[in-house]
Amino acid sequence: MKYLIVGLGNIGAEYADTRHNIGFKVLDALAEASNTSFSTVRYGDLATVRHRGRQLLLLKPSTYMNLSGKAVRYWMEQEKIKPENLLVISDDIAIPFGQLRMRPQGSAGGHNGLKNIAELLGTEAYARMRFGVGGEFARGHQIDYVLGSWTEEERKALPERLKVFGDAILSFAAVGCQMTMNNFNKK
Repeated sequence: MKYLIVGLGNIGAEYADTRHNIGFKVLDALAEASNTSFSTVRYGDLATVRHRGRQLLLLKPSTYMNLSGKAVRYWMEQEKIKPENLLVISDDIAIPFGQLRMRPQGSAGGHNGLKNIAELLGTEAYARMRFGVGGEFARGHQIDYVLGSWTEEERKALPERLKVFGDAILSFAAVGCQMTMNNFNKK
């Protein structure tokens, strides 16, 4: 059984260590823990992880955040992946730093990457895992905040949080969204 696990972020060195690129960071950590690496393919970078008889395709789109749907749709069609086997990881400013919130479907919540995916897939019925980045910014400075670097305290906490998110991804593939939500939400 195949799964498409998509980490949202923006390409380019200037975005590499920003809150908005947490989706890329989560997949990088899972790939490293699984002793696999990414290869550049059409619309992104792709790595394969095998877990409990399942094949997880880890995708970091190269289409920029707001156009992520193009890469997601292409790889779902290319690999014949069902919507229920899609998981998208993104940042969320409405959730405290490091908290995990997974849902089997739902709205984009103002996130342009999720909005574009729903638009191009024609549905919001796909699982998403949100990484809380907090909302410690002055009114009108949201873009500066999500495109800003991590604080020293956040940077120290990231390795442990990335491991939890990687475990949740493996759980999603092994036992499904509902059980993973029960075990990992707010963990």
